[in-house]
Amino acid sequence: MSIPENPGDEEVRALLERVKRIAVVGLSPKAHRDSHRVSAYMQRAGYEVVPVYPRETEILGARVYRSVREIEGPVDLVNVFRRAEELPEVAADILESPHPNAPPVWFQLDCVNEEAIRALIEAGRKVVYDRCIMVEHRRLLPPR
Repeated sequence: MSIPENPGDEEVRALLERVKRIAVVGLSPKAHRDSHRVSAYMQRAGYEVVPVYPRETEILGARVYRSVREIEGPVDLVNVFRRAEELPEVAADILESPHPNAPPVWFQLDCVNEEAIRALIEAGRKVVYDRCIMVEHRRLLPPR
């Protein structure tokens, strides 16, 4: 069985319009990394970024958490920058989190793991995978 297709443009646009607080799993403190560059862009676009990283206490001026389930307060989206083989563990952390709004999950480019995607979808989560949130934001919500 294969994984379902990504949501269409209208659904992704609606998601990006309603999201305000984004947990970023794998947000590197190194400015040259994609996770840092993309998250800095999302901050400049008006989103609150909540870093999830195994080290550091602050990245992009925000408090760092060690896991999604440790994040204080609700999040509207979980954006993931991790290797494909690590995604089942990330999905388990997301599904164990106490956030009552069950935020959708966005797996960045090359972040594809059928087991993780299927687990999240079967738990009722919306999932976007193998797409860059910055590229989609620029394409679907251009500045006016």
